[in-house]
Amino acid sequence: MLNGIIIIIALILGSYFAFSKRLSQSLNWKATVTPLASIMGSGFLISAPLLAGIVGNLAVVCMALLLVTAYLVGEAIRFNIRHFEPIENQGHGSAQRVAFFSRIVLTCAYFISITYYLQLLSAFLLNSFNIKNEVMANCVTTALLVAIGAIGMWRGLDELEKVEKYAIALNLGMIGALLAGLAIYNVKLAADGLWELPQISSAINFHDLRVLLGLLIVVQGFETSRYLGQEHPAEQRISTMRAAQLISTGIYLAFIALATILFHKHLGSDVTAIISMSTPVASVLPILLSVAAIGSQFSASVADTSGAGGLIQDILQGRISIHITYFLIIIITVALTWTTNVNEIIAYASRAFALYYTLQCSVAWLVVRQNRNSINRSTQRLWLFGSMALICLLVFVLGIPSG
Repeated sequence: MLNGIIIIIALILGSYFAFSKRLSQSLNWKATVTPLASIMGSGFLISAPLLAGIVGNLAVVCMALLLVTAYLVGEAIRFNIRHFEPIENQGHGSAQRVAFFSRIVLTCAYFISITYYLQLLSAFLLNSFNIKNEVMANCVTTALLVAIGAIGMWRGLDELEKVEKYAIALNLGMIGALLAGLAIYNVKLAADGLWELPQISSAINFHDLRVLLGLLIVVQGFETSRYLGQEHPAEQRISTMRAAQLISTGIYLAFIALATILFHKHLGSDVTAIISMSTPVASVLPILLSVAAIGSQFSASVADTSGAGGLIQDILQGRISIHITYFLIIIITVALTWTTNVNEIIAYASRAFALYYTLQCSVAWLVVRQNRNSINRSTQRLWLFGSMALICLLVFVLGIPSG
């Protein structure tokens, strides 16, 4: 019964997001779904098992703290969209210099995130065949990196990027189905008098805190709105970015709260543990999750490969060809694949984006400081952006892998 309900919900939601004319013609939806898909893409798959292994039953509280941190960083980026973008190419002040360096950092973060997405894809793909082999996973990741890079070198990534629409629809449909299945499962346990929190450790020490900081990547992705200026005006990007963060916050908190009943002490740091966790809810969920994971990670890796290529071209002002650019991406990401594992790459990606956020918050702080008389609530904003820059810097310095 529950299997059928979940499949129907997934099909209805997935089909609506993929084929709805109303959504396809809505500029607000397009501007919302890009950051929303980035926020929900991989973090949704790995957040529950990793948080369970680190903080136990306090997972929903710690997720809330990560989400609040991300939202406040988002305030700095929204401020930059409104106040810094119009002056970004005017002069060479301190804010402009920091912003230029942040683009270099973002390029490096893209290298790491491309590797992260495809390592995660390989882990889920091999897990679906009950294979746990790091060398084989690295071979799969390398093959995908070379294939995507080669296509970018010789034909461009436009055709592959068209897959993104359907990958996003599949992922959102899966998320809706999973939440519905978990809600029904929790209600049934409560009705039968069997609902209780799992008996696992929820103590948090300094090491756990550092691992938690290394999970900032699970709520990363909202910054993509910053670079949609050619497609959407500033005010639309600001409002839709805020909407994407609020929607993802609600989804994440509901998911972690509903999934806590499935936590157990043997989850450890297995990033694919969501598959085994979901099995008691409904036998169809592991299949849906595996398919959605593979599709969403491939789409995200293509998007970040394209983004990295564009940033390199922009930073170097076209001094190297697009063929060399994608070849460079292949070399760096393959090297990362063979020198890290999936848990390490999660922490490295978090730290790379944390450094980028540190610089973006610093840009916002500098703009406020230079224009205190013309910006509303300048004192409060100086404190906010300064505090967030410090917090993100701490994530960069202290974040470590979960296993």
